Amino acid sequence: MFLFVKKIISYPFTIIYYALFGSTLGIFHLLQIITYNFLGYSAHKKTVDLMNFFLLRCLNFLGIKIRFDRPLNLTTGKPLIIVANHQSTYDIPPIIWHLKKFHPKFISKKQLGRGIPGVSYNLRYGGSVLIDRSRPEESIGLIKIFAQKLERNKWSAVIFPEGTRSQDGKPKKFHKKGLMTLIENMPNAVILPISINNSWRIAKYNYFPIPMGIKITFTSHKPIILSDISIEKALSQVEKVIRDGINFKSPR
Repeated sequence: MFLFVKKIISYPFTIIYYALFGSTLGIFHLLQIITYNFLGYSAHKKTVDLMNFFLLRCLNFLGIKIRFDRPLNLTTGKPLIIVANHQSTYDIPPIIWHLKKFHPKFISKKQLGRGIPGVSYNLRYGGSVLIDRSRPEESIGLIKIFAQKLERNKWSAVIFPEGTRSQDGKPKKFHKKGLMTLIENMPNAVILPISINNSWRIAKYNYFPIPMGIKITFTSHKPIILSDISIEKALSQVEKVIRDGINFKSPR
């Protein structure tokens, strides 16, 4: 009964939330067009950072709290490969905001490059790469070029090796080809494993309503220095540490 009442209460708050969310995307879409075309990369990036800050504040309106354990002893100056499990579309704003000094860029499916104000524009022009999953050979080639660009600029790649979102928090199989391509073409990079917990609950009712009062955690694990380890060991180690950090309990 309590869960039913809580769900009913969530409906009006979710409607207000989406009004705030949509307004934020619309305003920052226009600001991105201005900064990208007239002020350059740094101004555009700051606009994207602020957009994601306000998207997080929209979640706070629903009583959703996000704890992001930032990486320790990790400094700028080297590219990062940020590897995380994937539970919802809301995995992305915390990474952009809390790791903004590392210039995170995303490997995303090409469908997201159109139709979403603010988000699609950033994916197309902010340094990310859009791939067609139905064309794996082409995708690997694009990821290779993407990785080399990040290596030169000392930016960071964000990859969700599961490919699709977990609907119940249970980690899915890691598809390692894309991650391996990043590692091979970013030899100076440091891998930052992140375990995400409870983000899947936002999508429990297919994003409408959004349950209130969820507590989400992002746990940054000890960085993996690629120059100190083989590719095979790095791949197995990053998957293990991420999986070990996911608090999933099988339903009885």
